[in-house]
Amino acid sequence: MGGIQVPEISVGSCDRTMPLLGMGTSAYPPADPETAKAAILEAIRAGYRHFDTAFAYGSEKPLGEAIGEALRLGLVKSRDELFITTKLWSSFAEKDMIVPAMKMSLSNLQLEYVDMYLIHWPVKLSKEVKKMPVEKREYILPLDIKSVWEAMEECKNLGLTKGIGVSNFSCKKLEELLSTAKITPAVNQVEMNPIWQQKQLREYCNAKGIHISAYSPLGANNTKWGDNRVVECDVLEEIAKARGKTPAQVSLRWLCEQGVSIVTKSFNKQRMRENLDIFDFSLTEEESKRIAQLPQKKGVLFATVMGPYDICLEIDAEI
Repeated sequence: MGGIQVPEISVGSCDRTMPLLGMGTSAYPPADPETAKAAILEAIRAGYRHFDTAFAYGSEKPLGEAIGEALRLGLVKSRDELFITTKLWSSFAEKDMIVPAMKMSLSNLQLEYVDMYLIHWPVKLSKEVKKMPVEKREYILPLDIKSVWEAMEECKNLGLTKGIGVSNFSCKKLEELLSTAKITPAVNQVEMNPIWQQKQLREYCNAKGIHISAYSPLGANNTKWGDNRVVECDVLEEIAKARGKTPAQVSLRWLCEQGVSIVTKSFNKQRMRENLDIFDFSLTEEESKRIAQLPQKKGVLFATVMGPYDICLEIDAEI
C-alpha cells in the first residue's frame, strides 16, 4: 500500500512550505527509542513528511536515527523532502543559551538545520528544575520575550532553522513579542480541536500573519491531560457515520477546513494511516455549523504540566 500525499501550505516567515498534517512524537508514557524509531519509519511509509519533536519529549535522537534509516532505505530521496519541527525547552529560554540549545537539538537529530524552531512555553524555568511538574513556584520565571525572540531570530539568520515560531502563546504574549520582533513568528502551535476551537486566537493570528498549528487535535485521549471528549462526541459520531468516516477523521478534516495545520500522534499503524485519509471528502455547511456550535472546554492545562502555581494559572487563563 503506497503512501498518501499530504498537501503543503505556505506559513508566513518560514522559508519553505509545510505539510498540512504532521506526526507528533510526544508519547505518554514515553516510548522507548526503538519503538519511536519504528513508528516514525512506518509513518514515512504511510506518507507523513512533517515530524514534530521537542527537546523535552526525548524523541529528537530516535527521530534523527529514523531519518537516517529512511534515507538509507530510499523511503525518501533527500533530507529536504521532510519538514522537521523542534522546540526550545524552557530551561534554555535565555538569550545566551538559545543558539547552543538549537545546536544541541541539531546534534540529537543529526541534522544541519530544522524547518521550524518553536519556543515551547511562554515561561523560563530555572536550572534547578530536574523533573515535571515543577517542585517550587520560584523555579518558574517570566520569559524575557524581547531578548529570547532576538536569539530565535539569530537561529534563523544563522541558517540553523528555516522558520521560527512559538507554542502555547496567547494574544497578549504575541502582542508583546510583535512589539519588538524583526521577524514575525511563522507559527503558533496550540491545542485546538472541535471542543477547543480557539476562535479569538485564530482571528488574532490570522490578522497578524501567524499560522496556527493544532496539537491535541483529537483531545489527547489516553494521556494524563487529555480525555475522550473529541473521539466520543455525539455530533462528530453522527457526522462520521453519515460520511463513512471515523469521528477522528471528521475532527481532523474540520481542522483542515479552518485553515490550520495539524500535528496528530499515533504509533498505531492503522490509525496512523486513517489520520492521513482525510483529503477525499469535505464537510457540508450544515455539518460545519453543527461543529462550530459545540460546547467549548480547554483540555491541556499548563498547571497540569508545570505545577499548580499562580503563574501557570494565569497562563491557562490567557490561552
